[in-house]
Amino acid sequence: MEELDVTESLSRMGQWVVNNEVLLIQYAVNVVAAIIILLIGLLVARVVSNVISRVMVARGIDTTVADFLAALVRYGIIAFTLIAVLSRIGVQTASVIAVLGTAGLAVGLALQGSLSNFAAGVLLVMFRPFRTGEFVDLGGVSGTVTQVQIFSTTMRTPDGKIIVVPNGKIIAGNIINSSREPDRRTEIIVGVAYDADIDQVKTVLGDIVVADKRIQHERGVTIRLNEMAASSLNFVVWVWTTNGDAMAVKWDLLESFKRALDEHQIGIPYPQMDVHLHQPPSTSTKA
Repeated sequence: MEELDVTESLSRMGQWVVNNEVLLIQYAVNVVAAIIILLIGLLVARVVSNVISRVMVARGIDTTVADFLAALVRYGIIAFTLIAVLSRIGVQTASVIAVLGTAGLAVGLALQGSLSNFAAGVLLVMFRPFRTGEFVDLGGVSGTVTQVQIFSTTMRTPDGKIIVVPNGKIIAGNIINSSREPDRRTEIIVGVAYDADIDQVKTVLGDIVVADKRIQHERGVTIRLNEMAASSLNFVVWVWTTNGDAMAVKWDLLESFKRALDEHQIGIPYPQMDVHLHQPPSTSTKA
């Protein structure tokens, strides 16, 4: 009896396939066409975005802008491809777009932070306070900009770490760009003992500065007493150099200052505290 039921079920299934052969073929063709459209759309999105990025870079447009616009074009093509795929398999795209619009509103309210990051990314691309390859300080985080994406900016720190900063935080904070200008002023604080002669200290530091050819002496050099601190007299040294020489000049000057001050027996004090102990008078003394 069970064998007859199975045979009858198979017979009905075969009859249904025969009766709906045209419909099944049509659905199969639509599914295959949808898959082909999806693959072609993804391929076109990748090729077009790469071409746009290369053309913009070849025409001298900043890499930051090129990558950002190329990503927008890629995601836009993918979105249209998905709509075409849904339309091919028989889904009413008008209703889908309406549903997506409603869902987009709800998602937008839930993802306000991401939308603000996107808006901030657009502003960064428009005003370009920094570009790829520049060394910047973004809210206390310093590094070289490697990529400006739609929602975040990627930086590489001098010690080889990768930092991803949301664009919203970048726009809301201070942006310090150390690479935009070709020259930079370097500041060095030198502390000496209180018994040191001010004019002698200025002469010793000035001789070291004059001997360094990397310093832009035509822009002026400042060596002045800047602070009378708790344990030392602090002198400030301001010199102008190129961006590439700034750190090397600072380190070399510090080493040379230390050697020259030692040669002239000018002390470099360390923080210290004088403690005085007062013994209270004894009982017998009071009596």
